[in-house]
Amino acid sequence: MKSKLILAAAVTAFIASPAIAAEAAYGEDTAIENAKAKKPKKITDRRHPDYVRCRSQPIIGTLARKRRVCMTNREWVAFNKKGNDRAREMVDDLQSGTNASN
Repeated sequence: MKSKLILAAAVTAFIASPAIAAEAAYGEDTAIENAKAKKPKKITDRRHPDYVRCRSQPIIGTLARKRRVCMTNREWVAFNKKGNDRAREMVDDLQSGTNASN
């Protein structure tokens, strides 16, 4: 009788241990998710590199429609630098007499 009782206790402990472990892991996961779910502070300084700015850009071919483009200040700087570099390359190619499209 005692051996059956010990066997039953061992089986119960064996079956319950994954559930207890899963419950503990679930508690840790929810704590991690709660930490991730906290929203970061909204950046109010317009000069901050991560401040998001939105600009309206006209769509070629229509006078009425505009496209709204949103990027961080850092991304706008890179976007403008890339555009300036492309324009400079085009002017240099045209001044030297080479045609980049051929």
